[in-house]
Amino acid sequence: MTTSGPVRDTPEAWPTTRHEVLGHGRVCDFVEDDITPPSGETFTRQYLTHPGAVAVMALDDELRLAVVRQYRHPVAHRLVEPPAGLLDAVGEDWWEAARRELAEEALLAADDWRVLVDIFTTPGGCEEGIRIYLARGLHEAPRPEGFVVEDEEAHMSIEWMHLAELVDAVYAGEVSSPSLVSGVLALHAALLDGRINDLRPAGAPWPAREVWAQRVAERASQQA
Repeated sequence: MTTSGPVRDTPEAWPTTRHEVLGHGRVCDFVEDDITPPSGETFTRQYLTHPGAVAVMALDDELRLAVVRQYRHPVAHRLVEPPAGLLDAVGEDWWEAARRELAEEALLAADDWRVLVDIFTTPGGCEEGIRIYLARGLHEAPRPEGFVVEDEEAHMSIEWMHLAELVDAVYAGEVSSPSLVSGVLALHAALLDGRINDLRPAGAPWPAREVWAQRVAERASQQA
């Protein structure tokens, strides 16, 4: 069997004949759409909207990563995760958001930034997309002015873990955060392949984010 084209996700939006918000949340809405595929029948899907997020694999010269242990109530676990956070507004610069999160959660700044990998966390039920950055040339930095540590973050710890230790933990099933698993394995592969310096620049386009912004604009126009 051969592929029919480039190995690439392709934007495609089937017509939505009905869009209903079943519940409003502080961050996400729970929505239901009636969708018409090319074959013409109609089916219904429910999912969560999401503003998107960024995560940072902060790697030092000893191949250690700055990680946090953060309580996640929906899964009843304290997860090992990279510094990460939501995109605060439509149109927010992703790289700027990553720099903010690295300072807020790990008290670090970085001189060298690359895009490591882009993922959808749960494409069957949530529109969340995460851009995972690689940050190197690390140095201490203060938390951004006005940032207040609260809620889960008030109970979060910051640690340094070696990349090899994290790779072993992934394969042992001991860590499950999608940003950590994706980031650790992508970073490990990039190092093995010698492609670290060939990673996309920090300001590289994020095509999935452009599609997300179009959908948000379409919803807003329908509600106006």
